[in-house]
Amino acid sequence: MAVYDATNPDARAYYWNLMDKALFQIGADAWWLDTTEPETEGREESLMLNNKLSIGSGARYANIFPLMTTAAVYDGQRKASDRKRVFILSRSAFAGAQRNAVTVWSGDILSDFETYKRQIPAGLNFSLSGIPYWTTDIGGFFVGNPNDPAYRELFVRWFQYGTFCPIFRVHGTRTTNQNELWSYGPEAQSILTKFDRLRYELMPYIYSVAWMTANQSYTPMRPLVMDFRSDVRAQNIGDQFLFGPANPVTEPGATTRHLYLPKTKWYDFWSGHAAVGGESIDAPATLDRLPLYVRAGSIVPMGPDVEYAAEKPADPIELRVYRGADGSFTLYEDENDNYDYEKGAYATIPIHWDDAARSLTIGERTGQFPGMLGSRTFHVVFVGEGHGVGIGQTAQPDKVVQYSGKPVTIAPTPSRLKSRLRPKLAALQRLTPAPSAIPCAAAFPRCWPPRTPPSRSPPQPPSNRTPPRGRKCPCWNGA
Repeated sequence: MAVYDATNPDARAYYWNLMDKALFQIGADAWWLDTTEPETEGREESLMLNNKLSIGSGARYANIFPLMTTAAVYDGQRKASDRKRVFILSRSAFAGAQRNAVTVWSGDILSDFETYKRQIPAGLNFSLSGIPYWTTDIGGFFVGNPNDPAYRELFVRWFQYGTFCPIFRVHGTRTTNQNELWSYGPEAQSILTKFDRLRYELMPYIYSVAWMTANQSYTPMRPLVMDFRSDVRAQNIGDQFLFGPANPVTEPGATTRHLYLPKTKWYDFWSGHAAVGGESIDAPATLDRLPLYVRAGSIVPMGPDVEYAAEKPADPIELRVYRGADGSFTLYEDENDNYDYEKGAYATIPIHWDDAARSLTIGERTGQFPGMLGSRTFHVVFVGEGHGVGIGQTAQPDKVVQYSGKPVTIAPTPSRLKSRLRPKLAALQRLTPAPSAIPCAAAFPRCWPPRTPPSRSPPQPPSNRTPPRGRKCPCWNGA
């Protein structure tokens, strides 16, 4: 067994030269660098420990091997071409590996719920260390049986968690040698496909967060403590995180998930139901549902249904606005697969929700790049109960905006809001003996303020007030 000295600049250049000639020059565009610890099979200790390296003592510098060997590939490819972005999947890392376009996965792990459960705090701690791109072998590496109902459940739950990891990937040893989404039976396939679609629909959001990661030292997978530092309960939670945020289900047979919502307003992604934070809840968590909550003030851009990331331009984009707090988001776009963005070839669109003014502003676009859409469509959706929820674009957006790069301001349409109240009002009418009190107060809020419970006769409106222009209150008898 031998291993090259990655601390030696000449050795790194030689290593890249072999990869360049054999693979990169014929079209390989990403790198899976396995065993970058490095693994020296058959030996209890690293081969480097008792040897002198170019940089110094092997015992002192053995742990920087993954940093230096990924640097060989990153530096080599950057010198060879600026037309293809470097992507490295590495089994190990050292501080600073993010500079080398490294995504790290958690290694060859077991296929069971206990191992899956450990991945969540491991990934969050990894993100806290300053390396933003983390992933796992969804379903575990050793060993899964797609025909086993218990393993199917594990795979589905792990896949749901993976949907909200920075990098989403399936890998592992399977007894059937099959690991496609249809390998797990029709019920599982339906659920897996649903979350696969969701990941692709979130690409405008994910790609913009990736820009924040590159430009602002952000991290996409965030333990609660990063955003709720003064919330003591949030400081001690290692199995929930912000990306949506997500609350992975880690117990077999679960139909609910006990979780804590930090102190702010939240919306259930699947129903639009608003929840007040600062307390624990038991969220629905049937096999087809991952508890997923969106913080008030969030603006989430969702793209069309696609088969792969760059299949077509993200148009139209649905902007889901979660009211209850001010919020901002910057939509980022570029050519997707070269380094021209380092030379300024990209565009950003600032989006802001002013909760007090109840207005959404899509700001002026800054920048441009080849292939950019000069004009695009935004479907604006103000999320509420049963509206702007789940997967797929909303059938009736609140506003359709044709955007050409200039600022546009949108407010919720009162008629649209009232139309969503009608089913609730109808239900209330069936329950109360004085039905006119409820629709009058809701549809004509400026007509009169009800001062008695809805079950009593409505008070007469004061004669010195008039109903809204062009409309007549059904209980009006004033001048």
